Amino acid sequence: MTHSLKSVSVDNANTTTNNGNTAVSGAGMDRKVIRKKSKTKPVLLAVAIMAIVGFVGWQFSHKISGKSLSVDSNRIVVSTVVSGTFEDFIPVRGRVAPAKTVFLDAIEGGRVERILVEDGAQLSAGSLIVELSNASLQLNVLGNEARVAEQLNNMRSIELSLEQNRLRHKSNIIDIEYQIKLLTRQLAREQELVTSGAVSQSAFDDTKDTLNWYQQRLLVTQESQTSDTRMQEEQLKFLKATSQRLESNLEISRQNLDNMNVKAPVNGKLSGFNIEIGQSIGRGERLGQIDTPNDYKVTAYIDEFYLGRVDIGQRAVFKEYQLTIKKIYPQVQNGQFEVDFAFVGEQPSGIRRGQTIQTKLTLGDASKAVLIPNGAFYQDTGGNWIFVVTESGDEAVRRPVRLGRRNNQFIEVLEGLEVGEQVVTSPYSSYQDMQHLKLNTSTN
Repeated sequence: MTHSLKSVSVDNANTTTNNGNTAVSGAGMDRKVIRKKSKTKPVLLAVAIMAIVGFVGWQFSHKISGKSLSVDSNRIVVSTVVSGTFEDFIPVRGRVAPAKTVFLDAIEGGRVERILVEDGAQLSAGSLIVELSNASLQLNVLGNEARVAEQLNNMRSIELSLEQNRLRHKSNIIDIEYQIKLLTRQLAREQELVTSGAVSQSAFDDTKDTLNWYQQRLLVTQESQTSDTRMQEEQLKFLKATSQRLESNLEISRQNLDNMNVKAPVNGKLSGFNIEIGQSIGRGERLGQIDTPNDYKVTAYIDEFYLGRVDIGQRAVFKEYQLTIKKIYPQVQNGQFEVDFAFVGEQPSGIRRGQTIQTKLTLGDASKAVLIPNGAFYQDTGGNWIFVVTESGDEAVRRPVRLGRRNNQFIEVLEGLEVGEQVVTSPYSSYQDMQHLKLNTSTN
């Protein structure tokens, strides 16, 4: 049987036979299908990324810029940074006080018997001011006088007894020496008579023994006199010192009684003297004070910020009058410490005690510096930062700075500002937390 080959065409994986039937080839089912890529998806992704980056950048930029506040430019003070000479001084307000004050205190208490002057009187040293009386003190003084007199009398008796003892020793020595002389001559005569038998040997020996006894007695008496003399001198020295102390105590008692008459110790003006006749004054109670006339000092309180820069000898000026610091009190109270100024040379003639005056205390030499006006902003920032106006003038930006010395007019700029820049020097109490101030001009 003969078979003939027929042509077969393949198109898109379909096979056609002579009988017109289409057969599906298995190879066509394994072929990979390639799809066309979409061009819109990458564009959308890029847009989304850009949006996210922009949002994050806006958030970051907003966070860095910080808070801002719109303020009326007419309600703030804008000052210019300048270059000039900084005078290192501070204004000090002081109170005029007497240069020297002597207080009058009652040494012993008593009753006011007589008042001889009035408050405000000009006194001379030794002037009688007031008389006091104290019966108990008077009796005490009289008793002390009696006791002291008795003790002094006893010591005088002791001194007399010692002197008598000294004289008795001296008399005994004289008697003994006299007996020795007599016995010596007698012994010499008897010695010649013993050989002739006119004087017995026994009588001669008795004379000799008696002479020897007196000689030994003389030595003992002289030794006793020396010892007694030394002890008497020490005892007399002690008695004299005791007598001086007793007399001094008696003088103090008399002085206390005399102090019942209160007198002015120095020349000056009496003040704070306010007592009445019959008033009872206690021991140590203050009666008043005496101020030196026409001699004043100035007492002032200075902020503790300047404690390390104020020293004794620094100069201050009141009008054309010169002052110098004479005393610095170590105590700091309520953020201030006290100093005393003394006038150098001539003093103002018109000042009075209790008057307040304005002085200028020099802390250092004048020097060239970058300056800004001293404003209330310093209390709010502590000199650590300041608002600087931009070149456009419609905004002020917070900037850290370092400020140095200051006086009542200017503050020294150490870092952070340039000459010609403008800064806000009015109070910052309403916008201490702000980073920007938008300066608006009021239309009113």
